[in-house]
Amino acid sequence: MKVHCLNAISPKGTSLMEGYEFTDELKDADAVLVRSAKMHDMEIGDGLLSVARAGAGVNNIPLEAYAEKGIVVFNTPGANANAVKELIVAALLLTSRDIHGGMKWVEENAGDPDIAKTVEKAKKAFAGREIMGKTLGVVGLGAVGAMVAEAALGLGMKVIGYDPFLSVNAAWRISPACVKSDDLKKMAAQCDYVTIHVPATPSTNGMISAEIIGAMKPDAVLLNFSRDSLVDEEALTAALEEGKISRYISDFPNPVSVKMKNALLVPHLGASTEEAEDNCAVKAAVQTMDYLENGNIVNSVNFPAVSLGEKSGPRAVVLAAASDALAAQVSEALAGCGIGGMACQTRGANTAMLVDLAQAPDQAAVAKIEAIPGVYRVRVL
Repeated sequence: MKVHCLNAISPKGTSLMEGYEFTDELKDADAVLVRSAKMHDMEIGDGLLSVARAGAGVNNIPLEAYAEKGIVVFNTPGANANAVKELIVAALLLTSRDIHGGMKWVEENAGDPDIAKTVEKAKKAFAGREIMGKTLGVVGLGAVGAMVAEAALGLGMKVIGYDPFLSVNAAWRISPACVKSDDLKKMAAQCDYVTIHVPATPSTNGMISAEIIGAMKPDAVLLNFSRDSLVDEEALTAALEEGKISRYISDFPNPVSVKMKNALLVPHLGASTEEAEDNCAVKAAVQTMDYLENGNIVNSVNFPAVSLGEKSGPRAVVLAAASDALAAQVSEALAGCGIGGMACQTRGANTAMLVDLAQAPDQAAVAKIEAIPGVYRVRVL
């Protein structure tokens, strides 16, 4: 099996892939490890089986197009959550106390021989407020959002959480001290700070709309360490210019945000720690190997999770468009191979199926499965 790294990947991950060949040629790769490289216009080989994003966001990968080619796309949710959480705690402090402005003043006055005295007069221009007792609104209570909520509670803040898609497992991670809201606009109106932690999708892009921004307090701060597309930047620019909200801090500088009044832009440092890069690389490598060697799918963003554990004999892997008839059709094609365990799951438009067999199917049986309408790819391991 050949692996291609589109970005520099921590050796903590790649070193786990013993027996795999690393290639400089994307077209020759069976698997790809990627961080931020944009893959939408890249030419890939017909043999590409998987793409693993060493991080959470996958807007740099054409998910639907790859699904239809039978390419499983993974991400690594939670692997960099602590790094992002720590940067957001820093962002809360940077936007409540004018630390940035004060440090710039010191740099600009570095030649003043009496700076120790001058600073006592100048520092009043950089006075701020404490975050203790203030209210933080957390939009999205997944891996990062839950950790941010917990950290804020630990710092003495009040926390309101909004997440209409909160899973049962995620709900268990949320402290009961975090008040739940089912109305984003009402939540925004109550908060001194609002921080966003949802993936960028067609349904979430622009969710921090002119209406939501308009509901915020005049002294409120908006934090965006998820994606710039989640915010209506035209409305935000106007709100900052007119003093309808106080500050904006984001990890995604772009030609619009860099010109905003009272905005602090961080150069996409959310996951830029040694620990986060190691964690993401390890998780991406482990998930890739489990899929290539066992067919198991964990943390895919374009196929459902499906697993039969470590394989002990032949195993068929079938990726297809969602179909109620698929399991029966595949079972019929493999009937003569001694079917053991079977797992078939559907999520959205796609289905993933694993079948353990007593003996490997012949080419005729594989061809029969490939001929089933909607089947993207068939592998026998």
